[in-house]
Amino acid sequence: MTELKAFNLTVDEQNIAWLCIDVPNEKMNTLQAAFVTDMERVFAEIEQQQASLKGLILHSGKPDNFVAGADVRMLDACQSSQEAQDLAAKGQEMFQKLSALPFPVVAAIHGPCLGGGLELALACDYRVCSDDDKTRIGLPEVQLGLLPGSGGTQRLPRLIGLLPSLDLILTGKQLRAKKAKKLGVVDACVPNTILLDAAKQFVEKSSKAKRKESTKEKLISKTGLGRKVIFEQAAKKTHQKTRGNYPAAEAILDVIRYGLEKGMTKGLEYEAKRFGELVMTPESKALRSIFFATTEMKKEHGGDAKPVVVTRVGVLGGGLMGAGIANVSVAKAKLPVRIKDVSNDGVLNALNYNYKLFDKQRKRRIISKAQLQSKMYQLSGGTDFTSFEQLDVVIEAVFEDLALKQQMVADVEQNAKPSTIFATNTSSLPISQIAEKAERPENVVGLHYFSPVEKMPLVEVIPHQGTSDETISTVVELARKQGKTPIVVKDQAGFYVNRILAPYMNEAAQILLTGEPIELLDTALLNAGFPVGPITLLDEVGVDIGAKIMPILVKELGERFQGPDVFETLLNDDRKGRKSGKGFYTYKGKDKQVDKTVYKLLNLKPEAKLSEEEVALRCMLPMLNEAVRCLDEGIIRSARDGDIGAIFGIGFPPFLGGPFRYMDQIGIAKLVEIMNEYASKFGDRFAPCDGLLTRASVGEGFYS
Repeated sequence: MTELKAFNLTVDEQNIAWLCIDVPNEKMNTLQAAFVTDMERVFAEIEQQQASLKGLILHSGKPDNFVAGADVRMLDACQSSQEAQDLAAKGQEMFQKLSALPFPVVAAIHGPCLGGGLELALACDYRVCSDDDKTRIGLPEVQLGLLPGSGGTQRLPRLIGLLPSLDLILTGKQLRAKKAKKLGVVDACVPNTILLDAAKQFVEKSSKAKRKESTKEKLISKTGLGRKVIFEQAAKKTHQKTRGNYPAAEAILDVIRYGLEKGMTKGLEYEAKRFGELVMTPESKALRSIFFATTEMKKEHGGDAKPVVVTRVGVLGGGLMGAGIANVSVAKAKLPVRIKDVSNDGVLNALNYNYKLFDKQRKRRIISKAQLQSKMYQLSGGTDFTSFEQLDVVIEAVFEDLALKQQMVADVEQNAKPSTIFATNTSSLPISQIAEKAERPENVVGLHYFSPVEKMPLVEVIPHQGTSDETISTVVELARKQGKTPIVVKDQAGFYVNRILAPYMNEAAQILLTGEPIELLDTALLNAGFPVGPITLLDEVGVDIGAKIMPILVKELGERFQGPDVFETLLNDDRKGRKSGKGFYTYKGKDKQVDKTVYKLLNLKPEAKLSEEEVALRCMLPMLNEAVRCLDEGIIRSARDGDIGAIFGIGFPPFLGGPFRYMDQIGIAKLVEIMNEYASKFGDRFAPCDGLLTRASVGEGFYS
């Protein structure tokens, strides 16, 4: 096997050594275990010339990235926590050698510098980065259920202080260049054109002497009492967020504290040990599976044809959805957008919505005033079809009314060019019905966004039987450019996400009608790992929307979708949820409280009888059952798509890896047993579907 040569050392006339990182045959630089021998060769070369060298500069041979992290695939190959611990220790050893060189070492960073890439840079004496928007600096390991294992937990707190480093390592957030400079993660932030010159100046002006730490926060974190207070607060805040479901967060706090108390050497040993343990946890395996799935999906088109290049987008409807779709098209996809609404007020509403979002970014210094203006210039609108003949894709976001949507298709076909794609953002109407009267049904497709559009990462792409492959590929590519993760689903009522959500919501309502308190229901599902509880979710989506969708699902898919009859009672009392100021909760600004009068309205006496675990499982089992039906009916193309759809669409607990990974983890035979037990206790709606029974009988899982 030929040796991978990712590190190349050269020495210039001023006796400055340049170490270029360029992983062969890869777009991104990632660190791999195979590079250890490569690095050892580099250190041997440096040692030979050490006496004459002034300094060393690390830079990337890639045009737009420094090092995007360690290669996650090598962790999946680990058979034991000891193996993973050894990997971390090897990385630490390399970086320690770099840190111990007797002359200044400078990292010149342009593009992503994440995870192991930042740990490499932290082992240098100085860091200089480009002020380019591509430059992102962070330690995102926690998002994979891990902690930084090559010195990050030890070096970052010593560099920038305890509080800001806890914030970075516990959230995995990525810093832009200027923020990294402000926090002291990098020493200078310069235009990319002079990045290497700036790095050279650091070598020429600097000595190896370590800089003095001075800030108040660093002093506080050095005193036992100050440290204790910071860690107690951080632990409390972390538990509120993770609810004990993410072991990496607690391990991070433990390792940082240990290192500050026992010193760098022991801290590094403990970091490698805890890293090894985390690699083998089911939570990290599940989170890594999401990472692999989304990486894989980025390479897929959704259809066999090549996507058409989209240069202009139209949006029909200036409401919340339309405004959000316009926003991601301008902000992320960087495309000009034309908004059409029946009234000027609708257009103004959408423009105003976008202005507020961009202004928020300006206030946070993410964009400048000039950039805000330039983005607003990309948006235009009116009440007629002016300039629709220039649009490649028109996304419709009007009311859920079949006749209205069919009229929109006819209008666009009349006013746009023959190749214009009509994408309908419907949450419940079959796409085939919307395309029924179309002259060019091959251009009609569903594009189901989730609210709020600028925050929710999923889009369901729904072709009807007549949609062309080119149309599918084009909208999949557009959704990706809008910053979304698209999954292609079959055209049937509820599509995938709403279809698996309905039984979950129905069960929550059934439990509520037995007298379980609203808070208990919501807390049980929050503790199980969902981002919001089911009752809060119903209030957020709107009781009126629920009332509209449910009958469609019952009509198209059968009686099992028939939920308890509470919608009418609530709507007659003007309880639409948050939008009307009251639903199950009452809303005043950001405050919400359970509205106790709702119990009287529904004729209930609240009393907690079930355990949290039982409540959570009762809500989740019907959802799992429905997900299996969706897979077997071809609504989703794979278990992988089903997992990503559930996590990104409704916040299914990421640490469980999605419904299908979770079922594999429980074991299908065991799951069938649990469902049968629940069916005898609570009713036939818990009976396992045929797909589960068949898999249990042959001992087959969804991934194995």
